[in-house]
Amino acid sequence: MRIVIPIFDGITALDAIGPYEVLSRLPGATVIFAGHAQGPVHTDNGMLKLLADVPFEQAGDLDALIVPGGFGTRALLSDERMLSWLRKAHEQARWTTSVCTGSLLLAAAGILTGKEATTHWLEMETLAKLGARPVPRRVVEAGDGIVTAAGVSAGIDMALTLADAIAGPEVAQAIQLAIEYDPQPPFEAGSPRTAPTPIVERVRRAAARRS
Repeated sequence: MRIVIPIFDGITALDAIGPYEVLSRLPGATVIFAGHAQGPVHTDNGMLKLLADVPFEQAGDLDALIVPGGFGTRALLSDERMLSWLRKAHEQARWTTSVCTGSLLLAAAGILTGKEATTHWLEMETLAKLGARPVPRRVVEAGDGIVTAAGVSAGIDMALTLADAIAGPEVAQAIQLAIEYDPQPPFEAGSPRTAPTPIVERVRRAAARRS
């Protein structure tokens, strides 16, 4: 099982590392980080670097594609080098997945046209403009091996869903237990449907300043 995660400047770290932590535990799995060039990329908060093992074109054969998000995706929506590679990787992969605004890149590449998909709640309208059919679910399975996840932490849920599809429920549950993924957040503020309105607006303003 060869899994490729494209990374780029402005990535949100957990979008890549959450799925990595789950899927790297699959029996026989190899996880490769690919980038525009071999070497480091900066996360969207500027405080962490992730290392691309190889350029996109040298990532080789793959079974699963995991596309993370982050503020850096906005600059990549017209990056034909990445979009072309995503199309080719999707044609080869058994599973094509995304986390957060990674689905915007899949949509920009034409992979989600007319398909149900999800993304970060702030970018649902953008996802629709790019031709997908947004649905407000944490993980969306669109068929043909396409699975998208909502914002950031939802990548862990997506990766466990993928682990189940690849290796079965016992392996997926064992991975969940091994990483002790048992979320019990202190606040009911993880969704715009449950968070207090002032908190929702605060996050909207912060995101607008980053755009």
